Amino acid sequence: MTQIELRDPKQVMRLARLGSFHQSRLSFMRILTRRMARENWRFERTEFDINPQGVGYAVYTAHAPEQSYSLVAFAHDLPPEQRSDRVIAEAWDATFTLFDGIPTEDDITRLAQNVPRQEAGRVSETELSLARANRSVRLWEHVVSALAAGQQPDPAQIDAVGYLMRTTAVYGSGKFGAADREMTNNRPEFRAPFQVEMLSVYLIRWFVTDLVQHMADARANGKAAQLDPQLARCLGIGNSTGLGMAPFLLNHPQLINNWIAARERALQSVRQVRVATDAEITLFHELRARAEQTVLSWHSEHPVQIEKIAHLTCDLAELEAHLSQTDLCKENAWDSLYRWAEGALSTEGQEWLVSLMLEPYGALVDDEADQMAQLVDDHAIDGVMRVAELRSLLKELYDWALAIDWSQPEARARAWYVSEEKLEPRLGERFEEPIEPYEQPLAPGRDAAALFETLADWPDEAEVAELLLAHPEHRHILRRVQIVARAPYAEIHDNTISAEVLPIDMLRCKLSFFGATQFDPRSDRWVRICMYAGAPLPSELSAETSDFWIYPEAAAT
Repeated sequence: MTQIELRDPKQVMRLARLGSFHQSRLSFMRILTRRMARENWRFERTEFDINPQGVGYAVYTAHAPEQSYSLVAFAHDLPPEQRSDRVIAEAWDATFTLFDGIPTEDDITRLAQNVPRQEAGRVSETELSLARANRSVRLWEHVVSALAAGQQPDPAQIDAVGYLMRTTAVYGSGKFGAADREMTNNRPEFRAPFQVEMLSVYLIRWFVTDLVQHMADARANGKAAQLDPQLARCLGIGNSTGLGMAPFLLNHPQLINNWIAARERALQSVRQVRVATDAEITLFHELRARAEQTVLSWHSEHPVQIEKIAHLTCDLAELEAHLSQTDLCKENAWDSLYRWAEGALSTEGQEWLVSLMLEPYGALVDDEADQMAQLVDDHAIDGVMRVAELRSLLKELYDWALAIDWSQPEARARAWYVSEEKLEPRLGERFEEPIEPYEQPLAPGRDAAALFETLADWPDEAEVAELLLAHPEHRHILRRVQIVARAPYAEIHDNTISAEVLPIDMLRCKLSFFGATQFDPRSDRWVRICMYAGAPLPSELSAETSDFWIYPEAAAT
């Protein structure tokens, strides 16, 4: 086996590249669907008490080998003027919780008093997530009307939108009284990151399909057409995500390292394959053709994303031409293909190809999923580290930050803070708004440079504990430097408070690990995406359907 080095964090951890990541077989949705199929999870709808106006509740239960989990869904008759994707909304078309087990009548009564109120309500440790969603009004009405008239909805309209409802939040990990991750992270089904949230969304998709059918049946007095399963499969769950997600990448350096290191090790493993088998090459070509359909149907209204899609479309043609002249049966063909891509394709195209190259090698890379969680936090500050070593680490790990002139206003143009109204992260203009006193420590580059400047007056042999006694303001960044020294993919190598920073790059990076598709930024600060589009319905989930559902069938030629 040829030894290939991992890609350098200085290359990988730039925002422009992180903002070009695509879903892969290590994305959390696909980790979950493979597990559910492998372990033969059983699904059932145990309650559906919803009136003709679409108001009521339903319960959907997933039976894992040792535990059962129930989505408790509440449907509401929401006036159009109250429908909003913003986090400050106070009413939604549907609200949800994932219950740990099977709820009793008393549980349903308690949840009915709290879940529809979301933040204003209270949930307990038996609830694993809290979520809400709104209808895509235009597509919802089209599907209900078509089915009520005895017809199937227009596939083109389904393709144009992709979902009947979009979530505006799926909260887990202890928010608003729900169970902390520590209560579930030892369960095999939740060991990989965000599996509670991914299961919640998978069951929400089932509920939405049932609800739209129920509304059509009510309108047609029980004589509506049944939604074609193939069309139902095309429908995912949308999501609107804003700045609240962006600081996650900065606040969880070890966890982000684990995600990206797993992906990088997976790529390394594939590049080290000496000779690909005929089956692996055939699967690669098949999925490449199917993946191209996703790119060709990818539309956005944001100029940055429009340009990226244009580059990627050109990359597809370049790749096809290159592959027509390339023998993937040769030794080290995957490494050669990747090296060619680095010189021939855009960053967007390179990362698209990285995801695709992993696909034939589940047996080689899927175990990386078990390395993606952060189960313990053992990063206490090493107080006996010498200043000389700290200074050396800063020069090595933060050379990009030390090269920035932080005295320039454009280098410090933005400031992260938390809104008083909803306690959500915001990004403001430092020199135009009175927000600096409330700034959050989300500018590690600036803070590393400030620490380096302070070290100029300290002797090499001094311990960092002494430094912190004199300068406690550097505690957070010193701890971070020590984390990054052990976790090379933990730090973004860009200025997160510059005038040019694009928070959507951070959003896309995280959402790619979820497994999202159809990224559609609506500004530099929020994005719409789709989840589970093409995934098998619970009744269809099997070893054959659980993995490559993310890729649509290739168009006929």
